[in-house]
Amino acid sequence: MPIQFVATSKLPTAHGEFDISVFEDPATGEEHVALSKGLLHNQIGVQADAVLVRLHSECLTGDAFASLRCDCGPQLNATLKMIEETGKGALLYLRQEGRGIGLPNKIRAYALQDQGHDTVDANLLLNLPADARTYEMCKVMLDHLGIRKVKLVTNNPAKVEALQQLGVNVVERVPLQVGKNPFNEGYLATKQQRMRHLF
Repeated sequence: MPIQFVATSKLPTAHGEFDISVFEDPATGEEHVALSKGLLHNQIGVQADAVLVRLHSECLTGDAFASLRCDCGPQLNATLKMIEETGKGALLYLRQEGRGIGLPNKIRAYALQDQGHDTVDANLLLNLPADARTYEMCKVMLDHLGIRKVKLVTNNPAKVEALQQLGVNVVERVPLQVGKNPFNEGYLATKQQRMRHLF
């Protein structure tokens, strides 16, 4: 059974006012969120133009605690600012902590990174995939929002490919290069060299 829409409400934020829509996956109990602006909810029809969209996987350490080990928090905030300035767009907040391995395993991987392993090898040493995320829930969320054509805010070509395989028309990739600092230089280098990220 695919994920199901639950409810929508207004959400004032430091970046502006957004609509927050919650979706639940009955099979896993996971709850995914769409923060959107300028889209007509609960109205039949689709957006004629391509819409700015980001697929943002949950990162407790970066999003909530402002960790400098990654660039997740800055990417989240920069995207919301971009959507506010554009006046239309959506951020899909996916409950896939630690590239889909969960918070406990993410912290275990952090401990291995403290010993000198990069993010890919740390996951592999835990017998976990380098990236366990899936994106099938995004099609349901985008359909609910009436989004058919996407300008995808990402540095990760795998996300472009995943949406295209789901039948989503990705008309443009919008780079998002924020959050670099001395603590995450190795992390970003691994993204570029081993995970095909484009910087």
